[in-house]
Amino acid sequence: MLRKVLYLLVLLMLFGCGAKKKRTYSKTRTVTVEGSTEEVEAPKKSRKEEKKNEKAAAIIETAMTFSGTRYKFGGMTKSGMDCSGLVFVSLKENDIIFPRVSHLMAEKGKRIKVREVQKGDLLFFKTSKSGKRINHVGLVVDVEGNDIKFIHSTTSRGVIVSSLREGFWNYSFVKAMRIL
Repeated sequence: MLRKVLYLLVLLMLFGCGAKKKRTYSKTRTVTVEGSTEEVEAPKKSRKEEKKNEKAAAIIETAMTFSGTRYKFGGMTKSGMDCSGLVFVSLKENDIIFPRVSHLMAEKGKRIKVREVQKGDLLFFKTSKSGKRINHVGLVVDVEGNDIKFIHSTTSRGVIVSSLREGFWNYSFVKAMRIL
């Protein structure tokens, strides 16, 4: 019991000193203390939002099956794949029809700010110094605070998961789009 009380005090000290966070949900939360009869109410997700999250998880799962696949320009199979091929196949296998090339993909969906990125969103890049249009795409697989992880296919390492915090990808980043 003493251990639980100490643990609770440590948590309160850690989280109680932070800046006040804006509430983005309509329901209020109540905290329960051992022996209390109150329950915690978390914000409920709409059925539409749950379906969107399930679809994003299915797309990410499909993309992750290609992890380690070597790079092949224009490729769309386990024997070789490029960045837009990875996204195209992952979406197509989950019944979403999308353009095949990255600069056309960048024209679809709703543009969002980086801080609004969620799993299943697409990130677009200009990786060529001389190129004037988008030539690379990645699929967001995880968001932890400011760290955005995305799966894509690189010419040097094939299909991998990278972080938007990495210098090259951060520098080359152009925009994020929501497609679900």
